[in-house]
Amino acid sequence: MTDRRPQPAPLVTGPREMALLSFHDARERPEDARYEDEPMGYVLVVLRHRGRVLMVYERERECWELPGGGIEPGETPRDAAVRELREETGQLLEPEALRFVGRTCTSLGASRRVLYGGVFAAETDSPRVFAPNSEVSAVHWRQGVEPLPGGGMVQTVDEYIVELCGE
Repeated sequence: MTDRRPQPAPLVTGPREMALLSFHDARERPEDARYEDEPMGYVLVVLRHRGRVLMVYERERECWELPGGGIEPGETPRDAAVRELREETGQLLEPEALRFVGRTCTSLGASRRVLYGGVFAAETDSPRVFAPNSEVSAVHWRQGVEPLPGGGMVQTVDEYIVELCGE
């Protein structure tokens, strides 16, 4: 979807011409609220373990980012978050273990395509071992903004979203 409405100055920009245009926490826009002009198309998961946040190295974009991805037809955003986390990282969570944090509005690439997403957060006491897959080549439990193994770009939009989620 290309949105022709004037776009506000981004809250933060990142690699691959990504920009976070807005963030609305769950009190402003609850998980079950539906917006015809802002359909939720993707999810991100902020998964913590002992104060660290799980980051994935996405092969195609060559960038460290939060696990997440598109919502499939007929799937709820919460179910998409559970599925994406499992597919990308092997981490298994029940849907009720996720806390809805808020909604994002992002602009992508030179086309300035606008997408709306949901952010979920959770804590795990027993992370599972990661096996590289076709989408994600590595994961790292990151503390703060420490350098990530192997270098590579970090999606600063996702770092900003982690800050919005708090501890």
